[in-house]
Amino acid sequence: MYRAPLFIKPPVLAVCMLLISACTGEAPHILVTIADASVSKAQLIDTGEPGDSVGDMLVFDQPLLDEHKRQIGTNSGTCIRTRAAHSFQCNWTLSLENGSIQVAGREFDEGTSAISIVGGTGIYSGISGEMESVNNDNGTFTQTLRFWQ
Repeated sequence: MYRAPLFIKPPVLAVCMLLISACTGEAPHILVTIADASVSKAQLIDTGEPGDSVGDMLVFDQPLLDEHKRQIGTNSGTCIRTRAAHSFQCNWTLSLENGSIQVAGREFDEGTSAISIVGGTGIYSGISGEMESVNNDNGTFTQTLRFWQ
């Protein structure tokens, strides 16, 4: 007797995969840092039209703090203005005692930005995940990293 092959419909397969990964996947590591731009302000390089315009650059090397405001490293990188009064395209490195974490993505002037974790060194080698960056409107940025290794 002939039996037709068993096919699982895509929506059913997607639900099954989510359930499997939820049961077997590990929870992400979470690291909360504060980039202190109030102590060491980013240097603005004004290119093109005077004032806030596409192509302007920010260069920074700032203290990186933990949730208790203790210095744990540095937060260093560059940003290029891609949309005036809206956002920059950035890449930077969080340098910590036992390694570094590199991030890249769009940083909004206001609100929360989702930034990709693109790599790491030392104990952070093989890292992947996402960083949520929030401008605290006081010269600091709270950066919440959710990552896997």
